[in-house]
Formats: sequence, structure tokens, C-alpha cells
Amino acid sequence: MYLNMPFGLGDGGDIVSWLVWIIFFMVFFMFYPRIMLSQIMWKLEASARKLEELSLKSKKLLINEISRKPTKELKDDVNRFFEFFMITPVSLDPAGIVKKFDHLIKNERERFRYFTEQVCPKMDDERKANIQMGFAGGIELYTLAKIVRHYIEMIKKTKSYQIAMIIQMQIPMIERIAKALFEGTKTLARGEPIGDAVGPWVVAKMIDGKTTEIEEEVVMFRKKSDGRNLFLLKARGPGGRIGYPGKAVEKLIKKYKIDKVVTIDAAAKLEGEKTGSIAEGVGIAMGGPGVERTYIEDAVVRANIPMDSIVVKMSSEEAIMPLRKSMINALPYVMDSLQRSISRSKKGTNIIVVGVGNTSGVGNSKTDAEKTAKWVESYEKKLKEAKKKAN
Repeated sequence: MYLNMPFGLGDGGDIVSWLVWIIFFMVFFMFYPRIMLSQIMWKLEASARKLEELSLKSKKLLINEISRKPTKELKDDVNRFFEFFMITPVSLDPAGIVKKFDHLIKNERERFRYFTEQVCPKMDDERKANIQMGFAGGIELYTLAKIVRHYIEMIKKTKSYQIAMIIQMQIPMIERIAKALFEGTKTLARGEPIGDAVGPWVVAKMIDGKTTEIEEEVVMFRKKSDGRNLFLLKARGPGGRIGYPGKAVEKLIKKYKIDKVVTIDAAAKLEGEKTGSIAEGVGIAMGGPGVERTYIEDAVVRANIPMDSIVVKMSSEEAIMPLRKSMINALPYVMDSLQRSISRSKKGTNIIVVGVGNTSGVGNSKTDAEKTAKWVESYEKKLKEAKKKAN
């Protein structure tokens, strides 16, 4: 019985055919990794150029927000500032690490303030705050593009197929983050609301009077609700600010007998979860490096104060992109959760409610919050119209 083999080897094919077959396989296995590496590098190079283009667009956008007729000096200043970095403190001995981070964050914000004062001195404070937040997003996108370029150049030098595979697997997620950062930079620079503004927006909906600035960039409004005294806190808007809510809460706890602290914030959802769905829990819902959260946690632990949290779920990308209708539609459910939290405290007690997040595009009153909701409605219409044109 004869086997059906290539080149007729099974039925007495000559030695030349057999050698050709062996050589073919040797050449194939020798050059296959290089061929695959070339294909991967072509895709990675295209992705790197796309990221660099987005970074360049964000830089031009910020320059145009500062001046419609930018000078060479302004462009040079912005290019130089995009190289800004912050070195994290030594954490070998964790004692005092929070104070180190606090000091660094203050220094970082001061540098951003100083730079915006230099490049746009005639702008009002709210516009300057927006430009600062825009620079924060633009610098992050620029850094991301640089890191991807770094690895691609390293792969070219080392011809490492393994590193190329690792970067290729990460590129889809990196591109998603980059697009979100670009949209976030554009939205923040223009002073429009982002997903992370949902916490301050909810608190603004509850403010029906004049606020007072209790801490740097943090405003407060006192009101009664169902027999309880509420201290409503949010970053001062409508400029893009985060403020220092931790220090504000700590100050209130020292001054008054506080019975509960409730935080309302955006939270990263898992894939498959619905944007705008809410969840209740305990603890302090607050992102970032953890400095402000530490101040609150230390204060509430010392005073034995319970902590409730309400979160509006969205993806990490949605948090830095424009605020959507699905997020503000969560308001009734957030208010129900807040009412349940309040009702668990006795009447006459003092409760702090903190709207955590970036207050870009969200003012400090119910009227301002309604303006934000109208902006979201207008934005949704534009998206629908753009989708129809695309189809």
C-alpha cells in the first residue's frame, strides 16, 4: 500500500524532490518569525502614528483655545510644558507617604496655575481652570504616545518577536484610552461636562441658594432634608476643578458633630454592566492617588462616623469623555439611595454629602445643573445626527 505524500515520495519519488521538500520547510521555519514580525511592526507603526496624530491634535486644540492667532513663543511654551512630569515620592518607608503625595500634588497644581497665568493672563478664572484640565489630559495623551513609540523603536533595534506580540495584544486597549483622552481633553478645554462630573452634578441639583467656599476650590451649602441637616460639598464650578474635598470634610468634622459622611461619585463599571446603573456601599468613593480619601478616612475613624457611598457606573473611558444622558438619567435612583442613607440616621443629625469628581461644566446651583442637563440633551442630538449621516 502506498501513502499519498508530497512530490510523489510515497511511490518512489527521487531524492531531489525529497530534498526540496526538506529545504522548503527549513526556509519556512527560519523566516516565518521575521515575516510575522514585519506584519506586526507594520500594524504597530500605524497605531503609533495614529496616537501621535491624536496627541498633536490635542496640542493644537489647546493652543487655539488660548489664542486664535498663536505666536511662535506660545507654541514653544506649550511644547515645553507638554514634557511636564511628576516624580512620585520614595515609599520604602511608608510613614508620611500621604503628606509627601499631598505636597507634590499641590506643587503640580501650582505649576499648572502658573503656566496658564503666563500663557493666558487675560482669561477669567473659570476659563483658566478649563485650560489647566485640558493640559492635564493632553499631557497624558502625549505621554501615552511617547511610551508606545519607545517600545516600537526598541522592537526595531532588538528584533524581539516576543515584545512585539505583547505590545500588539495591548494596542486595542491603548487606542481606546487614547481616543477617550483626546475627547476628554477637547471637552475639558472647552469647559464642557465629562462623565466624572456626575457626582458634582447630583449635588448641584440639590443646591438652591448661595454657597460658601469652605476650602480651596470647594463650596458648601447647608440645607434641611427630612429633619436632618445636610452639608452639601462639591468642587467650585463651572470651571474644571477637583478641589480638596478631603480637607473640607476634615474641617467640618472638627467644627461640627457629624453623624455620617456620604460620597457620590462615578465608578468604573465591569464590561457587561449598564452605563448609568448605580450601586450602594460603605466607605469613601473617591479615585485619584488617595490623599483626599485618606484625610476623610482618618477623620471619620477617629470620630467613629459611618461612611456611605453611592456610585454611578461607567467605563474608565466614559468617565473622561462628555457626560451622557444615560448618566444623568440615574439622578432619581441616586436620590432614592441618598434618601435611604439619610433615613438610617436619626432626625436632627448632621450629614455631609460630597459630590466627588471633576466639576467641569457644572456650576454651583440647581439652575446651573439644569443648564448642564440641557447641554447633554443637545450633545445627544448631535451624536444622533452624526450617526444618521454616517449610515
